[in-house]
Amino acid sequence: MRQKKRNEFLTEVELEFMTELWALGKGSVRDVLAQLNPDRNLAYTSAATILRIMEQKGFVSSEKQGKTFIYSPVLAKDAYQSRTLRDLSEKLFDGTPASLVARLVDDDGMSEEALKEIQALLERRLTDDTP
Repeated sequence: MRQKKRNEFLTEVELEFMTELWALGKGSVRDVLAQLNPDRNLAYTSAATILRIMEQKGFVSSEKQGKTFIYSPVLAKDAYQSRTLRDLSEKLFDGTPASLVARLVDDDGMSEEALKEIQALLERRLTDDTP
């Protein structure tokens, strides 16, 4: 039987929960549920299961306070963003970050303001990296 590889990435639902935990800093199942869109209509037990799975995957840790578990992100949002972008670059853009950026800036939906922000970020990065 194949051994299940530890997942390095969040599912869509897990990312939704993680986004709320990043915003909260830490919280109980009820805290996270309260932040989700009310139309989500997710049962408490389902939410608790999702957070437990995220803990098993190593994305969150928990601490028991009374009868309640308080969950905290183990991974910072920017670290997860970097991990995900590196993976996307490897899988979809042949490991070439410039191809990823080129696809992004060639998008017709990209506003001139957004393009100028990207340009400023690149210029700042290039300036900061020069001796």
